[in-house]
Amino acid sequence: MQMSPVMRYHNAALKYYLALTESPYLHYGYWASSPQLEELTLPNFRLAQRHYAEKLFGFIPETVQRILDVGCGVGGNAKNLLDQGFDVDGLAPDPFQKDKFLTTTQDRATFHLSRFEDFTAKDPYDLIFLSESSQYMGVSDMATAAHRNVNAQGYLLLADMMRSDIDYTEGIFSGCHATTDVEEALKSAGFKLIRCEDISLQIAPTLDLCIEKLRIYGFSTLNYIADVLEIAVPPIYIFLRWAYRKWLKATLIEGLNARRIFDQHLCYQIQLWQLA
Repeated sequence: MQMSPVMRYHNAALKYYLALTESPYLHYGYWASSPQLEELTLPNFRLAQRHYAEKLFGFIPETVQRILDVGCGVGGNAKNLLDQGFDVDGLAPDPFQKDKFLTTTQDRATFHLSRFEDFTAKDPYDLIFLSESSQYMGVSDMATAAHRNVNAQGYLLLADMMRSDIDYTEGIFSGCHATTDVEEALKSAGFKLIRCEDISLQIAPTLDLCIEKLRIYGFSTLNYIADVLEIAVPPIYIFLRWAYRKWLKATLIEGLNARRIFDQHLCYQIQLWQLA
């Protein structure tokens, strides 16, 4: 599969994230009420990510055995599911994630190098698992692919950030689906919602942690690089300063306001749907 420039940029960011966090997960953390999670640190973030996985797995019905992990990342969730006795396949359109996934799962799971919209399983699954991957496809495509790849009366477990404010259509989180659009698409595809829980308050500290680290490390690093370039290569410094003011500054300022934007316009929900 030929890798697009967008995917290459995504993989560069993914490699940076993995080196920074040393985490087997790509999802937000679930900051439960415990003394160990009071401080916004990277070790506590990794612990919160494990709590998130435990929270999510608690939604899986007892009758489920075969699971398709859509947008499976580097395999952290899949490894946990395998350790609990589930049969798990991973799916993503990214060769880099494929290598990481197979390493993390120790080749115990099959990986499908494909977009979910283009995928048709030889044997339908008991549950389609979508942890923070729904926003990378259209809601109608997601609903159709889920219907096509799940057993009769099978399940779709979806956990993601969504827009509770349908009028929020521009900004860093505007790519998230509206809750109403998700509900309409899945109901039209024949699914019924059997359980839903809003965990926005437990997810939000991850945003606070990111903002804190951006303030401490992100801006100081940028300032250091700018100072070195101003001394060593003034023409490049002048160009980059212009480019920063024109394109990057507004995005960084918006990033510093991520928590406020989330609180005003978004939510984070875990939804369990069943094919009616």
